[in-house]
Amino acid sequence: MASEEASLRALESLMTEFFHDCTTNERKREIEELLNNFAQQIGAWRFCLYFLSSTRNDYVMMYSLTVFENLINKMWLGVPSQDKMEIRSCLPKLLLAHHKTLPYFIRNKLCKVIVDIGRQDWPMFYHDFFTNILQLIQSPVTTPLGLIMLKTTSEELACPREDLSVARKEELRKLLLDQVQTVLGLLTGILETVWDKHSVTAATPPPSPTSGESGDLLSNLLQSPSSAKLLNQPIPILDAESEYICSLALECLAHLFSWIPLSASITPSLLTTIFHFARFGCDIRARKMASVNGSSQNCVLGQERGRLGVLAMSCINELMSKNCVPMEFEEYLLRMFQQTFYLLQKITKDNNAHTVKSRLEELDESYIEKFTDFLRLFVSVHLRRIESYSQFPVVEFLTLLFKYTFHQPTHEGYFSCLDIWTLFLDYLTSKIKSRLGDKEAVLNRYEDALVLLLTEVLNRIQFRYNQAQLEELDDETLDDDQQTEWQRYLRQSLEVVAKVMELLPTHAFSTLFPVLQDNLEVYLGLQQFIVTSGSGHRLNITAENDCRRLHCSLRDLSSLLQAVGRLAEYFIGDVFAARFNDALTVVERLVKVTLYGSQIKLYNIETAVPSVLKPDLIDVHAQALAALQAYSHWLAQYCSEAHRQSTQQFVTLISTTMDAVTPLISTKVQDKLLLSACHLLVSLATTVRPVFLVSIPAVQKVFNRITDASAQRLVNKAQVLVCRALSNILLLPWPNLPENEQQWPVRSINHSSLISALSRDYRNLKPNAVGPQRKMPLDNTKVIIHQTLSVLEDIVENISGESTKSRQICYQSLQESVQVSLALFPAFIHQSDVTDEMLSFFLTLFRGLRVQMGVPFTEQIIQTFLNMFTREQLAESILHEGSTGCRVVEKFLKILQVVVQEPGQAFKPFLPSIIALCMEQVYPIIAEAFGQSFLQPDIHLFKQNLFYLETLNTKQKLYHKKIFRTTMLFQFVNVLLQVLVHKSHDLLQEEIGIAIYNMASVDFDGFFVAFLPEFLTSCDGVDANQKNVLGRNFKMDRDLPSFTQNVHRLVNDLRYYRLCNDSLPPGTVKL
Repeated sequence: MASEEASLRALESLMTEFFHDCTTNERKREIEELLNNFAQQIGAWRFCLYFLSSTRNDYVMMYSLTVFENLINKMWLGVPSQDKMEIRSCLPKLLLAHHKTLPYFIRNKLCKVIVDIGRQDWPMFYHDFFTNILQLIQSPVTTPLGLIMLKTTSEELACPREDLSVARKEELRKLLLDQVQTVLGLLTGILETVWDKHSVTAATPPPSPTSGESGDLLSNLLQSPSSAKLLNQPIPILDAESEYICSLALECLAHLFSWIPLSASITPSLLTTIFHFARFGCDIRARKMASVNGSSQNCVLGQERGRLGVLAMSCINELMSKNCVPMEFEEYLLRMFQQTFYLLQKITKDNNAHTVKSRLEELDESYIEKFTDFLRLFVSVHLRRIESYSQFPVVEFLTLLFKYTFHQPTHEGYFSCLDIWTLFLDYLTSKIKSRLGDKEAVLNRYEDALVLLLTEVLNRIQFRYNQAQLEELDDETLDDDQQTEWQRYLRQSLEVVAKVMELLPTHAFSTLFPVLQDNLEVYLGLQQFIVTSGSGHRLNITAENDCRRLHCSLRDLSSLLQAVGRLAEYFIGDVFAARFNDALTVVERLVKVTLYGSQIKLYNIETAVPSVLKPDLIDVHAQALAALQAYSHWLAQYCSEAHRQSTQQFVTLISTTMDAVTPLISTKVQDKLLLSACHLLVSLATTVRPVFLVSIPAVQKVFNRITDASAQRLVNKAQVLVCRALSNILLLPWPNLPENEQQWPVRSINHSSLISALSRDYRNLKPNAVGPQRKMPLDNTKVIIHQTLSVLEDIVENISGESTKSRQICYQSLQESVQVSLALFPAFIHQSDVTDEMLSFFLTLFRGLRVQMGVPFTEQIIQTFLNMFTREQLAESILHEGSTGCRVVEKFLKILQVVVQEPGQAFKPFLPSIIALCMEQVYPIIAEAFGQSFLQPDIHLFKQNLFYLETLNTKQKLYHKKIFRTTMLFQFVNVLLQVLVHKSHDLLQEEIGIAIYNMASVDFDGFFVAFLPEFLTSCDGVDANQKNVLGRNFKMDRDLPSFTQNVHRLVNDLRYYRLCNDSLPPGTVKL
């Protein structure tokens, strides 16, 4: 025993040294190597067993357990059966002897190691594994230990993480399912016993004034008075031990519910018991008692009680999230809902809003989260099922949900509740669409609730009513969706407003418009406070309180303008005439407001608090323009009506709008405002298209500014938008006019001079000017190319779906710029960013104007491309230039595809040379380059290139090409399977499985008959018998889900067999 004793002392000192602050990394590596070598020795486990029973050093115990874990999961097959028996016998004894004194993380690790043995050996060689767990649970002394073992078993055996054969995984799940009824019975018993034992003592004090309330709503929600009475019992006070046992039991249930199907095993008495514990979460009294009694132990108790509520809600939500509900379980569900809504009423019970809010603030945040999850699952998964039950009062439920939503203590909680309302409104909308006959009845039932919701949501976005909370919202940091917290808050709120508008248009409008009017009056009244100062105009509002009130009013106006814009879609189409007056009122107000802002230049005005009020004024102006733009479809409908009646009112609306827009198209105006004006101009030119637009003086001003070479260029985004608008004014046919009144000749001349002015610098570029002896710096040249092509490409893209005449005029204007682009292309072939932009431009040309370009010029372009994209150039693009290079090749192939797919005979002569190029150069190189990238460890590169490969297949049928099928297809399948086997890119399992299917589906017979046997033959680390089993288990399914399941089974079992074979001692004879 001396050697074991000595080894233990040596190990303890090594561990202490390893974790000491002064130990160098070099020394740590030495120690690590020493420990690894020790663990690999046959029989090391015996030392570890001694260490575990003889040391108090946590590091040593952890190391010893890791040695066992490695032995069981990686080498178990090769361990002699006598040793296995000894380990199966010793470790549980060790656990039983020391479980009360071991640190919890060591105890849990030891439980996991024993469960690992069960995962390998139960029931064949470890027949009493599960029986032992049940016995531990049933014995009061070891109940907690048994529950920890049970939860670990559920985690490790129902969804095993380690390598096991698929057949074994399925066997384990079946074995566990056989035990479910017994286990659920035991857990129900534990929870009921604790509850009943403590309820007796809890029932003795006189009832508190709150404990006996039962209200009408409650008797509606709960069918039987007895269940109401049951849920109204005072909550028992539990001792720490009982609290601990209940929390373990609820954790077990939550995990079991995550994988067992809904069935009769989940009994009504179990559900009722879980609900009893869910009440702990909303029991504020217990928390108050804990804080009044003052001791830290009592505070912890209060927290623990709250945690029981959270765990119980987790169990309920696991059940709720299952969409597939057997008929016999529906009644249980109804009972669950009734009991949860009892809790909801308990949480929100009080007519005093402040009291409800403070109650919610006192509850555990996790409990509120779980409760909100429950409500979301109820509405999204089960509402349609439950609403038909006459005994379930949906309107009363909405009343409770309303109180719960608008008293949430956190913004996140409020967002989550708004999501629930959105789900409910979607449900209601689709229900009405599917049952139009009942529309009135359904709306009447919910009308009051919806109007209340609308009013409250509108109040919540206004500083006038909700300043303290709104000022907490961050309006600077962008989230993953590129919006700030404030923008998200507003957007979600406006979605709810819009959905109510769809259901109740008249109510919604009459609620919103007066509020907008109030804030508009303040804004329009600012003019009287503007005074002229030395440096310009100043807003003469200086008192701090007035500035604050103005700030709030402007923020509200901005939000309400967004709301009005969001509702534009509900004034067009069939309801245009019926709602015409309301819409006209809105549009006239918006035109007035935008003109007012532009005329008195509120965006440039000096204010007392420039950091606050200036952004507010700019935002209101920008939102007014954006709201007006939202009504462009309404204006287009009005335009066609006005065309029939030639109304002056419409002409005035458009002219005044242009008077508001034109002053803003300037480099002196802030980008936010400039872009809003540009977007509105594009909508007027593209969607509304009034005949008289080009002749309005304000529009002429914009033409002159954009074509003036000396004028400063707008930021690129704005320049592109304004050019699109001007081009569309000249190119797009006017609605409701015959061809002979479209004035094409004069519009054509104007368009030609517009494009000529826009491409002036570009057309002066010469190919030799970008060579080594270039006269102009490369960066300047790139800027001109980028600026011009972004404008021209956008113009072409926007008329690609228009009439032939529009496209003819467009191409005539662009012809010279296209010639220049082709001449410049070879000079930039090694600059992938420029090549990318040029190919984008050509791709847009081919898609939109290929007929106008004609055959000879198309041939010239294609020939230039074919000459430039040599094998070397393609390889350079794909392998060395990352995603830009891949995009270049992808666009090049798309251009070829557009030409090949053109119907008719015109482009047929190109087919042979395009196909030859693709077959001999493009596809082989692409495949080779992609294949190489799949052997790299970089997961981002792998994911990107797998995506491109799949895209090429979707768009170009790459896998079907003969050269790919005959020389590369199964090489790719082989590489992807090896990647799965080596687990190097596990995050992409699903994508790789689908890619393998897409490749195999090109030639299923070849895959099953030739590739699969060959792949298995080449696999090392498995014997012939194992290869046969792997082949037999791969069923010849040809649908995607079954095929990918077979692929993952093959990969899983191949890994498992290799693991087994590696764990056998050297020289083992395998039969």
